[in-house]
Amino acid sequence: MDTILSLQHLKKYYATQKAVDDISFDIQKGSIFGLLGPNGAGKTTLLRMITGIFYPDEGQIILDGQPFKPSEDIAKIGYMPEERGMYKKMKIGEQALYLAQLKGLSKAEATERIVYWFKKLEMESWWNKKVEDLSKGMSQKLQFVITVLHEPKLIILDEPFSGLDPLNANLIKDEIYGLAKKGATIIFSTHRMEQVEEICDHIVLVNLGKKILDGSVAEVKQMFKENIFAIETKHLENIIDNPIYTIIRKENNKVYVKINEGHDSNQVLSHFIENKHEIVSYNELLPSLNDIFIKLVESTHATTRAFQNS
Repeated sequence: MDTILSLQHLKKYYATQKAVDDISFDIQKGSIFGLLGPNGAGKTTLLRMITGIFYPDEGQIILDGQPFKPSEDIAKIGYMPEERGMYKKMKIGEQALYLAQLKGLSKAEATERIVYWFKKLEMESWWNKKVEDLSKGMSQKLQFVITVLHEPKLIILDEPFSGLDPLNANLIKDEIYGLAKKGATIIFSTHRMEQVEEICDHIVLVNLGKKILDGSVAEVKQMFKENIFAIETKHLENIIDNPIYTIIRKENNKVYVKINEGHDSNQVLSHFIENKHEIVSYNELLPSLNDIFIKLVESTHATTRAFQNS
């Protein structure tokens, strides 16, 4: 895959605070990319540099193979910030039309696309409503439409499911998949790890202004696996610890074991077969992204405190 966005040694300082401290990573065209981190990690500053709101103090941004020029390249980007920025007194249809024209669409083209999206997301009756009359979920759908109307190559979504009920969350999720299939690249920023695990191809985790993890979701989960397996079988009372594995717990016809150092999963399976245990299922338990996130963030904070106290 080709790289659409490359961040190279970006730095951004506020007085004595290092909001972004030498961060580099690449994003591939057509991917759904997760940018993760706790509050204050530097995510928002990164997004604002990518969109040209802030300029980096050091480093370079390469967009579509060329140095990023905000005044020229902003039309290639759609940005849905976590903090909503719409005119509360303005009618929804007029606002969408106005913002689409600011992105370079003609009035006729903008109107056609707004009608298409409003129909697709069941917003047809909203045209003459005012933003201040919308619920948070309705505002979220409108913000999404405004973000993608001009068909940007790079779409940045910061907490896009906030305020949405499950039905509308699935509706927006399907549109995200559809946009990626058509060639758009999505940067997805959220605190909801289960959403990242379901949607994203690749993730970067930042904390305290630094990148602490970079890889595909599958690679990251493999990286932090602990060799724990769930084995469903009968007669759990006959299963005891041995040199190959250590039992973690037994429940609901399953025994959870951790493979001891120097052994592998094939040996565990062979042991159960040789001892005539009827195996119904045999699965490795991989850590969730939420568990990995908490572990890495807590470790980073602990290391920082130890350094400061030394």
